Amino acid sequence: MRIFIFLAASALSAQTFYSVPGPDAPELARRGTFGVGVKTMDLVHKDQVDILKFDKDSGKAPLYDRPLKIELWYPAVIPAGVEEKTTYTSRNPGNTNPPGGFETIGKALRDATPVADRKFPLVVVSHGYPGTRTFLTYLTENLASKGYVVAAIDHTDSVLGEIRAFQSTLLNRSADQLFVVETLSSQSNVDAANVAIVGYSMGGYGALTSAGAGYSPKSALATFVPGGYLADWFADSPKYKALNRASLKSIVAIAPWGGQPPYNAWDSTGLAGIRIPSLFIAGDQDDVADYTNGIRPAFEKAVNSDRCLLVYENGRHNTGGNPPPSNLADPRFLSFFEEPVWRKDRINAINQHFITAFLDWTLKGETAKREYLHPAVGRSGEGKWVVPAGTPDTGFSTGKDAEGNPFWKGFQRRAALGLQMRCLAN
Repeated sequence: MRIFIFLAASALSAQTFYSVPGPDAPELARRGTFGVGVKTMDLVHKDQVDILKFDKDSGKAPLYDRPLKIELWYPAVIPAGVEEKTTYTSRNPGNTNPPGGFETIGKALRDATPVADRKFPLVVVSHGYPGTRTFLTYLTENLASKGYVVAAIDHTDSVLGEIRAFQSTLLNRSADQLFVVETLSSQSNVDAANVAIVGYSMGGYGALTSAGAGYSPKSALATFVPGGYLADWFADSPKYKALNRASLKSIVAIAPWGGQPPYNAWDSTGLAGIRIPSLFIAGDQDDVADYTNGIRPAFEKAVNSDRCLLVYENGRHNTGGNPPPSNLADPRFLSFFEEPVWRKDRINAINQHFITAFLDWTLKGETAKREYLHPAVGRSGEGKWVVPAGTPDTGFSTGKDAEGNPFWKGFQRRAALGLQMRCLAN
């Protein structure tokens, strides 16, 4: 037993790439068969409200061309003898734009040739406030290796090192997401009819609204955004109702911010506007987005969505992003990445597993993957897997053991612990 623990720990500590899960990862976390290319794109969303230049005297804000930098991962051809490796650079975390930064290593080849003559579903990934387009590379690279085109946004005014007032994030988050969906749908390797948005924290706030949950006129956020400019995103707004979401087939909202008091971004009518499948992921001790009064009620009130809620018991808010980089200069920044109870690589692997199952089901039509989201027991620790004497303690559960005892599908024995899954039909 001591030898096994040593080997497992050694394998985890030697792990180089966030998108390559460790040996204790559940079944669907493993990278796929495609090589992964990555490139940076600069998009411009024209004629947007520049809310940070709002003029109190006139009660109006000027328009501007809003820049959005995108990191795009895609199935690619990796030439023989070429290493599938790149480096991502980010500024240090913190709302005060502290100096300095850090690097992380990625398993993707910069500007590699895309796989030819094939189209892949599009996944748009949206970071929190603050964050960066490379904050979820454990997921973006992993999904691209499984046959997805994945676009992560640098949300202007929300990016590490370039953070500006919060009103810009409140107003622009969903607009950024839907603009990127529309823009990238014309790419030759994108299946424009099958799109999902994955949002973490403020990205989840945007994802819910992009999916149909218009904001409540009674929300405190309506007063935070001056000039009444948030009204175009109210659930009963004709402009909001006219938005084209036909290609959007599902969303993943990780620790979505905004539903908690005193903000109350959505009411029951707004959340009922989500009519596509949704996967919520959260820690039940989230003290930023408030699991009890914010995240869980939003999940419950999305009554027209075929939805699941994955819960990390004793997890706080950092259930969405990468682990802390090894070259992080200041240990005070660790709280931006780490969880107090959970291993971060373990969270990443579980997210990879369940998000893969969800997207394969909703975007690729692989209906059998839905079974991974519907375990026979709601709390993972209540599952049972009896191993007869002399049988190797290896492999992934099929959902039950030889005696018919229920266990979480795709997990190794003794590894399904500390999780809850709750699903509600529309």
